[in-house]
Amino acid sequence: MSKVIIFPTDTVYGLGTPIFDVEGIKRIYEIKHRPKDKPLACLCASLEQIESIAYVPENAKKLIKRFLPGALTIILNSKEEVIEKIGYKTIGVRIPNAKIALDILNENGPMLTTSVNESGMVPENEYDDILRDFGSLVDKVYETDRKSSSVPSTVLMINQDGSIKILRNGEITGQEIEECLA
Repeated sequence: MSKVIIFPTDTVYGLGTPIFDVEGIKRIYEIKHRPKDKPLACLCASLEQIESIAYVPENAKKLIKRFLPGALTIILNSKEEVIEKIGYKTIGVRIPNAKIALDILNENGPMLTTSVNESGMVPENEYDDILRDFGSLVDKVYETDRKSSSVPSTVLMINQDGSIKILRNGEITGQEIEECLA
C-alpha cells in the first residue's frame, strides 16, 4: 500500500510520498488533478539524501550550505535510479527548515511533494481546511503549532554549464544567490 501524507514544512503544507512509491505518486496527481507533465519536487533531510538521488555540482553545494534548510529549491540532474524508476531526468530538491518535516524525511527518506491544493489554485495552509478538503484522500495529516510561511520557495535551475536560472522568485532573492556564488 502506498503512503501519501500531508505535513507542514517551513513554506506551505506538503502533500508527499516516498520518492520511489509509484502508486503514491499516481495518487498525488489524482488528488490534485495535476497535469502529468508537471513534475513534483523532492524534499530531503540532508545533503546526503540529495546526493543519493541527484548529481550535486560545487555551486549547488555552496547554495545548499548557505540556504538549506530553507526556502530554496534547486533543480539538478537526476541519478540513473531516479530516471529509471520515476522518469525524472532532472529533479527539484529542497531541505525544509521544519523539525516535523525533517523527522518525517529522516524516517521515510526523500519524498516527492507538492503544495496542498487543487492544481492551479492557491495552496491551502490551514490545518482545519486541509483536514476538511483533503483528509479523506490521504493516509495521514500531520498537525503543527508552528505557522508556516505562505511564501513558496525560490526555485532555480543549475544548467549544464554551471550557470543559474531563477524559475520562481520566493523568500530567497536573486541577489542573495548571486552574492553566495560570487
